[in-house]
Amino acid sequence: MSVQERKERERADRERLIVATARELAEQHGWDAVTTRRLAERIEYSQPVLYSHFRGKREIIGAVALEGAAEMAAAVRAAASAVPDPRARVAALARAYLDFATRNPAVYDAMFQLDGGLAFAHEDTPEPLKDAFAALLESLGEVAGDGIHPGLFTEVFWAALHGLATLTRAGRLPPGDTEQRVELLVDRLAII
Repeated sequence: MSVQERKERERADRERLIVATARELAEQHGWDAVTTRRLAERIEYSQPVLYSHFRGKREIIGAVALEGAAEMAAAVRAAASAVPDPRARVAALARAYLDFATRNPAVYDAMFQLDGGLAFAHEDTPEPLKDAFAALLESLGEVAGDGIHPGLFTEVFWAALHGLATLTRAGRLPPGDTEQRVELLVDRLAII
């Protein structure tokens, strides 16, 4: 291995450490606890080293969001692929999405609530975000119904899931009724 390759590997390892530490801090104490000073202390590097990877907290949030989008896409695909029936597949997708949001609140916030400097629904949208939407579209597009654009249907279904996740987490909806909400959402929106 050349010196340059070793340096690139070390740099990538440091970047992963920064993102993992930011994510851990955010999940434990909230995003307000994630500061460059605290991150530098935790990873045992100086703040200038941290800034050589990310210009600031916004870019770190964006990196966490991209990692979360990839994880969410994998979770949704795994849940949907385990079920052959279209209706059950959509319900499994919805449960996986809501479960991801519940298990990873800080990551979910990085993805959808905080400014991570990422473009959504644009040409320059990063691939992990496009792929997360594609993971939803793969199952939802087939149940959109006649004359309804699959992408538009997926946006509406996603918005409903996001609303359920956000309102439940904020204590605006009782958490015990999640399964009934999923069933209602699938029954009323998906044409199966």
